[in-house]
Amino acid sequence: MAFDIKRVEYYNFIIEGQIGESTKLLSIVAEAGVNLLAFKAITLEPARTRFTLIPDDSAKMNTGAKNAGQNFDGPYPALFIKGENDESGELAAIYQKLSQAGIPVHESSGIANIKGSYGVILYLAPEDCEKATAALKI
Repeated sequence: MAFDIKRVEYYNFIIEGQIGESTKLLSIVAEAGVNLLAFKAITLEPARTRFTLIPDDSAKMNTGAKNAGQNFDGPYPALFIKGENDESGELAAIYQKLSQAGIPVHESSGIANIKGSYGVILYLAPEDCEKATAALKI
């Protein structure tokens, strides 16, 4: 099981309204020069969506939001895991190591690509990020 672990920060933002509001949010991020490592959008109810944005540079994200007069909820800590071999059982092994170390995962999301690599975001309590990194490197 070979992978890279990076501590990242994420931000939540609730969009009230139609699709055009989502475009405004993503335009703010783009205009600030923020590269997103990952994002997700979850419909909470009709015309209300929660975006979770994971930038590669939190300072740019904060500056862009401030310049646009927006308030993002965050930053919150997470771990971004990138693996080169999407073998059967990789995710189970990650969760097993975390479980053995007594580290709860509050939420996670992931993706695999056609070249066989994968990425997983683990949303953890701030005090668990370093413990999780150590547990996964064993």
